Amino acid sequence: MVPERVRVVIGEDDVLLREGIGRLLDDAGFDVVALAGDADDFLRKAVAHKVDVAIVDVRMPPGWTDDGLRAAVELRRRRPETAVLVLSQYYEPRFALDLIGERAEGVGYLLKERVGDLDAFLEAVHRVAGGGSVLDPEVVGRMLGRRSPDSPLALLTAREREVLAAMAEGKSNQGVAKTLCVTEAAVEKHVTRIFNKLGLSPTAAEHRRVHAVLTFLRSIT
Repeated sequence: MVPERVRVVIGEDDVLLREGIGRLLDDAGFDVVALAGDADDFLRKAVAHKVDVAIVDVRMPPGWTDDGLRAAVELRRRRPETAVLVLSQYYEPRFALDLIGERAEGVGYLLKERVGDLDAFLEAVHRVAGGGSVLDPEVVGRMLGRRSPDSPLALLTAREREVLAAMAEGKSNQGVAKTLCVTEAAVEKHVTRIFNKLGLSPTAAEHRRVHAVLTFLRSIT
């Protein structure tokens, strides 16, 4: 369940972008409780403030490599209830998979350019805050192009792969239907076939939609 007032921490070394994202989220009704300019400070503040959502850049001080990503992974280890949205200037499928690990709930990976699309960015923050997952459409598209012929995805039809890719972006069945210009009932049938072909049986403890997305990621990275 999404809290009535979502508490957010932002980790970004560029002061203008950091302040800009903070202002956008504040104007949209989020409670931005802390800002950080390096990965260590980001992790410290995210844990101390017990935030609902942590937004962080992949490449940050002190190392300027994947410090932000590693801080995000550590935050997910320490506080599994905190949703994490990682921003990256670069297309790095490994980063997305490292971040998600075995648990795709409440996690997102977006290219930084997506912040300029305010509606899409805010939707992504809301989605991870509610326990959903978000992958940047550009990342998903490039990943699909790298699909191995012997991956489980080879069992899927072209349309089913399109549906799964849209699911990986975080879209609901209604969102998938709108994107592909089909009925929601048709999407539901495709989703059921995807689950069956990937061997994802319904259980009380597992979320098949999340596992389908993880299968998608592991098969093309």
